[in-house]
Formats: sequence, structure tokens, C-alpha cells
Amino acid sequence: MVAKILVLVGTKKGVFIAESDMSRQTWNLRGPYCETWPINHAIGDPASGTIYAGGGNEWFGPAVWRSTDLGKTWTHSSEGLTYREGEEPIKAVWSIAPGHGQLYAGVQPAGLFCSDDHGDTWTHLDGLQNHPTRKDWMPGGAGLILHSLVPDPADVNRIWVGISSAGVFYTEDGGETWEPRNRGTRADFMPEGQNYPEFGQCVHCVVMAPDSSDRLYQQNHCGMYRSDNGGQTWESIEDGLPSSFGFPAAAHPRDPNTLFLLPLNGDSKGRFVPDAKAAVWRTRDGGSTWKDMREGLPQENAYFGVLRQAMSTDRLDPAGVYFGTSGGTLFASRDEGDSWEPIAEHLPTISSVETMVIDE
Repeated sequence: MVAKILVLVGTKKGVFIAESDMSRQTWNLRGPYCETWPINHAIGDPASGTIYAGGGNEWFGPAVWRSTDLGKTWTHSSEGLTYREGEEPIKAVWSIAPGHGQLYAGVQPAGLFCSDDHGDTWTHLDGLQNHPTRKDWMPGGAGLILHSLVPDPADVNRIWVGISSAGVFYTEDGGETWEPRNRGTRADFMPEGQNYPEFGQCVHCVVMAPDSSDRLYQQNHCGMYRSDNGGQTWESIEDGLPSSFGFPAAAHPRDPNTLFLLPLNGDSKGRFVPDAKAAVWRTRDGGSTWKDMREGLPQENAYFGVLRQAMSTDRLDPAGVYFGTSGGTLFASRDEGDSWEPIAEHLPTISSVETMVIDE
């Protein structure tokens, strides 16, 4: 039986934790943790019960924080989070993902690191840095960041990553070699006739559907997409949505055809919710049709954005859905998006939202 659920919130000033029982009716908020470091991504490892938080900036440097007591106490380490002498220094950790007893970290400038000791020390998986296209990767608006980390739960050697603005890359040998997987995704900002390059797309978020390592979804600078073959090809699923631009995507915990997106109004129009009216868009058929979920969300003067890692689901039934805004409000739905309520307000800018279910 579920004992409690935690919503782990990474912000520009540390980690906050919202906690509830399985009813999800009332929430208690605690924090900030991690000494109010800027945190880009906070996650819970369901295998160990450990909470990890990655962040930093040019002033602090990169680090991964760890709590083994559900946030009461924290330690952090940056040992090994460095490139070779003479290369651009690592500014921050942008994403974290556990997989098969290991812990992965994506950093800025884009690269991938792995830890075999729960984040105490880190090893650079330099196959990605050595890819022949690396010299031509261009930074996105937030810099050249590896922000999406998708290890295959069924195969320790398969990993997908999303890099802005280099695109999606895939390895099937544990990170020694990589290949771009961007066929079918647009790059509208490229010169005419070059809108579907092999790499260089500004991918914003990549997530894996449940029970199928080959079903992937992504929200992009230029569209929303689904792949049914592990990213070898992508199909546009943006018809029916109010915009082809947005950042976060969240997969349903059990249904591979259900996805939640939160489109914004465009890259040059303010990057807030369309018409300043908030909605989460849900598909139940893999992106063929969409429904806007608005009940309980502000429908006027909502000039906020939602960042790429700031939306997630829990594994309860019905699934909970959560997202955090640039204005510091954390919204929650107990009924798979049918209705919403704010469960925390006035937080610092929210960078990430993840969930952790604690069983008795």
C-alpha cells in the first residue's frame, strides 16, 4: 500500500518537497534544501528511495546533491564532473536519471557522466563528446545543454539523450558510440531546404512511454512528435494543439497512448501559455487527437511559462499530474488532468517537477 507521495520540486533557489498521503487531498511543503543552490533537476530513485538533485552555475560549479532520508539531510559531490584540461568548464548539471544500478548526469556544455557509487564520484562517457558532429553543435537559448536522459529500463546499454540544439542521440553500447535520431523532426530556424537535417534540431524534452522501449514522445522548438521505433523516425502529432512550441512532456505511468503536453504561445511571442489562459493538453490515442484540460487553472492574465522538466505524473490510479510555473506555482491533478488545484505558491522559478511514491 502507498504510504505517501512526494513531489520533488527543483527551483532556482534549492529543492522543495510537497508531501501527501495516497488521497492527495492535502499537501505539506518543506524546504528549501541544497543550501538554496540553483537546482535544474531533482529526482527520486524508486529502487533505493534516495533523492538526487543536480544543479549549479558558473559561480557554484556543477554538483549532484543526495538525500537518503527523504530530504532531511543532504550531501553533495562534484568529484569527476569535469572535462579534460583546456576544454570549456562544466557550468551545471541539468538532468539526472537512474538506470540498472547506475546514475547518469547530463551537463552543460553538453556531455554525459555516469556514477557507480550513488553520486559520490563520476566518470565521463566521452563517446558523445567524440561524435564527429560535435564541433557543429550549436547552443540553444539556455546554452548547449544535455537536458533529457532516457535510459532503457529493459536494456542497460540503450540510452537516448536530448541536447539543445543538437537533437536526439542514441547509444546501444552503453555510451561508447552514438547516432543522431532526428529523422522527421523539423528545424524551422534553418535556411530554406535544410529544415530536416541529420542533427541540429532544438529538442526540448524526450520521454519514454510505459511498457514499450520503442515508443518515445518529444516536445520540440518546432513541433510535437511520436516515435514507435526508438527514435529512428518521428511523426508529427501537433495537429489539434494551439502551438507547435513548448517545453515539457509527461507520459502516463501505464498507458503508452496517453501523454500530457503544455504548449506555449511561441518562441518570439513571450513564451507563455496561449492567450494567457492555462491548459494542459491530453491525448488518449498517441497524439491523433487532443483535449485541453482547464478546470481549476487560471483563464485570464496567466503570463507564465513551464520549463522542460517541470511536468510529471505519479504511478497511482488514477494517475496524478503535476506542473510548476516560472512564477513559482505548483499545480496538481488527482484525476489525470480533468481538474487542477495549486498545492504550493510563491516558490522561486520552478525548473523541475518529479514524483516519488513511498510504499509501506
